[in-house]
Amino acid sequence: MDAIRKTFDEWAENGRAELMEIEHGKNVTKFLKTIPFAKPFSFLDVGCGNGWVVRKIAEEKNCRKAIGIDKSKKMIKQAIKKKTSGKEKFICTDIQSWQHNGKFDFVFSMESLYYTNSIEDTLKKIFSILKPGGQFFCGTDFYKDNKATAKWANIMNIQMHLHSKQEWKKFFKEAGFETKTRQIKELKGNKKWKREMGTLFIIGQKPKR
Repeated sequence: MDAIRKTFDEWAENGRAELMEIEHGKNVTKFLKTIPFAKPFSFLDVGCGNGWVVRKIAEEKNCRKAIGIDKSKKMIKQAIKKKTSGKEKFICTDIQSWQHNGKFDFVFSMESLYYTNSIEDTLKKIFSILKPGGQFFCGTDFYKDNKATAKWANIMNIQMHLHSKQEWKKFFKEAGFETKTRQIKELKGNKKWKREMGTLFIIGQKPKR
């Protein structure tokens, strides 16, 4: 078993899954509220953990299906137990090896892309499973500009690719995305970095043609 899968299996059992939901919930919710979801859509969460974002998205009236994938079997087991609607589906797999028929309107990932062996290859895969005009939202607290979080890799002792905001934008552009970024800050947060830097969201849109 690889170290990343083992770590997240442990987190599924020791309460860290719920802690991640609490820690990321405010900024992710703020960000998702800026997306209109005005038309019927399909949604994929890459590295879904216990499925909290999928459950949130499934509540949108225009959501037709919301799928969550995660390489941790124990996270997926939790997510299936917590399902709240028939729109939700959870699969234990990683994005690179996942074989899926059909394309998505939206793909989301929070704090998971930097664990992959190759961010470039992962972005190419995500680009390929998006519909023309579809969007990929990638959220991370772990980026070079946010100096307080750079030490996480040493604490975690697993593979974590640390990049700056500009490097993330470059990755997205090289994969073919029209790219912009947004930083969501927690102005009343108890951590200085949450107030000053916040969560970085890289937004990639697949060109319509």
